[in-house]
Amino acid sequence: MEAEGTSRLLDMLLQANRLKTTPRTGWFQRGVPTPESVADHSHGVALISLALLDVVPGPLDRARVLAMAISHDLAESVTGDLSLGASRLLPPGAKAHAETAALGELLGGLGFADSWRAWWLEFEEQATAEARLVRDADRLDLLAQALTYERSCGTRELDEFWRFAPETSFTYEVSRALVRALKARRPAAPEARA
Repeated sequence: MEAEGTSRLLDMLLQANRLKTTPRTGWFQRGVPTPESVADHSHGVALISLALLDVVPGPLDRARVLAMAISHDLAESVTGDLSLGASRLLPPGAKAHAETAALGELLGGLGFADSWRAWWLEFEEQATAEARLVRDADRLDLLAQALTYERSCGTRELDEFWRFAPETSFTYEVSRALVRALKARRPAAPEARA
């Protein structure tokens, strides 16, 4: 690799490294004192994806699944994390447009940019079984983190996260079973959930 190519690759990696310190905004807005980072979330999605690959029916492309899981929120190294509340206030398509532009900026000039954009688009469009598995993992990680915060921080204002990812929104039966198991482990609910 030429010096210019090495420099461009390093620029991208350093920008992406910001995900380690980019907090997941929705948790902070709901009173979680030290919320996970986007990189923490991506790790959780990759781990859940890897586990699901071994229990869902049918042959799936393991490399594509893991590539999507690791990179599905890569654009947030440029845009930051937009919470559910903020995203719903944007005009239709604005978030997708911003993330597409962010990926273009982040990956511009890199020889592998097209394949990375293709993974991101595949995930966003939910056009393949692999993308649907990663979406299940993305939402399972969200719910597992909500349960963790409810237990460890005593945070009780997280019902909206559970509503965002209802059991019926998951593709695979094992994912739906995991959602039921997560719900069963929730701490005693305040009167709103009683």
